[in-house]
Amino acid sequence: MILGQKQLDKIDDVLKENLIGSGVQSVMLIDTAGNVIASINNGNETVDLYSLAALAAANFGAMSCMAKIVGEDEFSLLFHKGEKENIYFCKVNEELLLVNIFNNQISLGFLRLKMSKVVEELVELLAL
Repeated sequence: MILGQKQLDKIDDVLKENLIGSGVQSVMLIDTAGNVIASINNGNETVDLYSLAALAAANFGAMSCMAKIVGEDEFSLLFHKGEKENIYFCKVNEELLLVNIFNNQISLGFLRLKMSKVVEELVELLAL
């Protein structure tokens, strides 16, 4: 997949407006190999994005295999809850994943609604 600068700028705008603007601390668009395509944060996040991207892609791959073992085609989203920080990621298309880091001030239900909208917008942008 090849993305132009205009597409990357629009992706950043969508992530910033819909997720960072809603209280998400950090968001990354990664490919299934763990490469960071786009990332944006609220200015307070100091996470090692490249390590997180590689681990998130591996985690998603492992969960895909687990889904097949239990008779599912796939698990399209994953959520990890911590004491202070949470990670939520979902599949955008066959090649891309969207990874969010957020705290307990945002409800999972609210984030899922926002993510649904963002995924739709990203799919449209990627089709251009």
